[in-house]
Amino acid sequence: MSLFGGVISVTGIGFLMLCVLAVAAVGYALGRITVKGVSLGTAGVFIVALVFGALCFKYIDTQLVMKVTMPAAETAEAGAEAAATTVTKSYASNALKIIENLGLILFVTSVGFIAGPNFFKNLKKNFKSYILLGLIIILAGAGACAACFFIGRGGESDSKEFVAMLVGILSGSLTSTPAFSAAKATVLPQYEDAVTVGHGIAYLFGVIGVVLFVQLIPKLTKANMEEERAKLAGSSAAAEEKTAEKAPEKLFSLDKFGIGIFALAAALGVILGAIRIPLSSKGLDGTTFSLTTTGGALIVSLLFGHFRRIGRLNITPDKKTLEVFRETGLMLFLIGAGIAGGANFVKYFKAVYFLYGVAMTVIPMIIGFFFAKYVLKLSLLNNLGSITGGMTSTPALGTLINVAGTDDVASAYAATYPIALIAVVLASQFLVLLL
Repeated sequence: MSLFGGVISVTGIGFLMLCVLAVAAVGYALGRITVKGVSLGTAGVFIVALVFGALCFKYIDTQLVMKVTMPAAETAEAGAEAAATTVTKSYASNALKIIENLGLILFVTSVGFIAGPNFFKNLKKNFKSYILLGLIIILAGAGACAACFFIGRGGESDSKEFVAMLVGILSGSLTSTPAFSAAKATVLPQYEDAVTVGHGIAYLFGVIGVVLFVQLIPKLTKANMEEERAKLAGSSAAAEEKTAEKAPEKLFSLDKFGIGIFALAAALGVILGAIRIPLSSKGLDGTTFSLTTTGGALIVSLLFGHFRRIGRLNITPDKKTLEVFRETGLMLFLIGAGIAGGANFVKYFKAVYFLYGVAMTVIPMIIGFFFAKYVLKLSLLNNLGSITGGMTSTPALGTLINVAGTDDVASAYAATYPIALIAVVLASQFLVLLL
């Protein structure tokens, strides 16, 4: 792209970086707009990225290209020479995927470190509640998916394709990449595109719906946030945190900000998340389950954050570093996912599918909220933190931390997330097999 008569020329990676920064700037500006106390916050970045992707992805595709030399084709005659061919390929999708995954790693690893000091104490106290709530939320989502199948199957010519579409919508409604991958691996090859389309259509409201939910509920219930923070933290947790803050002062740190330890935890998390467990007789060639990068990075950073030291080595990054990485990671994740998703959103959008997605997002949240409040008796912030984990919603956790005014809500998210992660993967596969 050339500006001012060619004086400024931006192409390739430079052009992509310009797009990312511009989307971030406009997105944060949109997120600051507040209507009756409710705002999009960082999710404004996702909206702008989605619109930008819908309008400009094709142009980005033409800017991020490279020449690839294809190997010479084999000919029927032995010894015959065949010329290699050079083709032009776009790497836009891969570049955006890198941005998305890098953001996810930064965000989730930060959340694990922040939640670590109080996580296991909180988990011990509410273990059964977290398991039940995670399962209830996913079962409600799966139930809504099945209901949409029975309601809409009369108008569909291919029931198997419709099931694939709905399971894709379910994974998008819960913004769950593992469920999306599991669904694609379970359906017949000719229906994989339907899963992808469904996921893309529902992903938008899957992000925004939970973000708005965690902001609206405290206002609708007229919650006193100072009291709710006190219920969540507790005096013993506060004392524990003060003690923990003093400990690293006498320890050896790899660097001033803790970036080295952060990178180590993230790297170990990626390795843990890459381990695949077979779920079928075909072994690793069939359907498998993995914690994914998200689950792996979360577990490792939780452990680092909990133990805080190995001998005299400080394994806890500076709190300011974690806060910056958390916000930066969330921003990059939303931009990478939003631009790529926007490219297909308009092309495959269908109103009824969007409504199915709304139902699969809203119904589990409402059922989960009332179940946690009246049956499990969880405090409001513990309730909402668990819902963001049960909905596997990374952006909503970022919003909830800002709404609550405390990082302690991350513990509830971290406790519920693994249960929901496993449950939604299994639910997606069972729906494909049963419907």
